[in-house]
Amino acid sequence: MNWYLAVLKKYAVFSGRARRKEYWMFVLFNFIFGLVALILDNLLGIAIVHVGYGPIYGYGPIYIVYTLAVLLPSLAVSVRRLHDVEKSGWYLFIGLIPIVGGILLIIKMCTDGTPGENKYGANPKENA
Repeated sequence: MNWYLAVLKKYAVFSGRARRKEYWMFVLFNFIFGLVALILDNLLGIAIVHVGYGPIYGYGPIYIVYTLAVLLPSLAVSVRRLHDVEKSGWYLFIGLIPIVGGILLIIKMCTDGTPGENKYGANPKENA
């Protein structure tokens, strides 16, 4: 939980580096809180329902507000994570390439950071 809060404290900081643990713990807690918001929307009956095949569940205002609130920190920690592997933040756009782009992006997010200092700053593992 501390890693999640650390990312929120750096709300719109796109400079520097983020280690793998910081990024993936944020992703984990972001997923959990998003799921809770989605469930709350459906339990309270305020979800926007999509009619289609299978169970009818939707998202509502709680989920939308949460998602918009963490959009900027999510982008910021992603850019800082890419900086740790010596990639520009613009590398996030590779995820727009169907299938292959997402796989390449996940590989970069899972790769260990550059040891020592790189052009984006000091190694976050050494500062921890």
